[in-house]
Amino acid sequence: MAAPEGRAANRPARASLLEAAARLFYADGVAATGIDSITAAAGVAKKSLYNNFASKADLVAAYLADRHEEWLVLYRERAAAAASSQDRVLAVFDAYIDHANFAHEHGFRGCGLLNAAAELPAGAPGRQAVRQHKEEVEALLLKHLAELLPQRDEAAGRAARHLAFLLEGSMARAGLEGGDRCLHEARMMAARMLEEL
Repeated sequence: MAAPEGRAANRPARASLLEAAARLFYADGVAATGIDSITAAAGVAKKSLYNNFASKADLVAAYLADRHEEWLVLYRERAAAAASSQDRVLAVFDAYIDHANFAHEHGFRGCGLLNAAAELPAGAPGRQAVRQHKEEVEALLLKHLAELLPQRDEAAGRAARHLAFLLEGSMARAGLEGGDRCLHEARMMAARMLEEL
């Protein structure tokens, strides 16, 4: 089988498989994407998939871990450029906006992690991985709010929870609308809320 156009001939199969799986899982869904589609899109033999991943579930876990790390890189870049604790809180929103504006093959469909989690059965390890990501996002908000509200732990905790829910709700709506407008609105609401703390 020939490698797809643009794929380096010596690129590791694992990287090609993860890239293809990410594209297909996001565009078509985890359940609807079969192993044959992934290997064809990656330009590798099915044996290569099983040499790199124990199962499709293992590939899904790697996809979720990559999506988490991809978002963290965006957040770290935004947070590093932030001048204040308030700006670092808003950096979390900015990272979501950045993620929404990636070039998605079939348009923006919302949070890839939540989309995948919605397809997985209750108790699946992938759902736990997505939950941990969302909890980490809320912990980042709390960390920056604690800087903004020293010795007001309870108020910082409430505000972090509120902003995490605002962020997730706006991401769900943005996914339904296919653009980042709701995320920008949520960022403006968060900025107003921070001014009132």
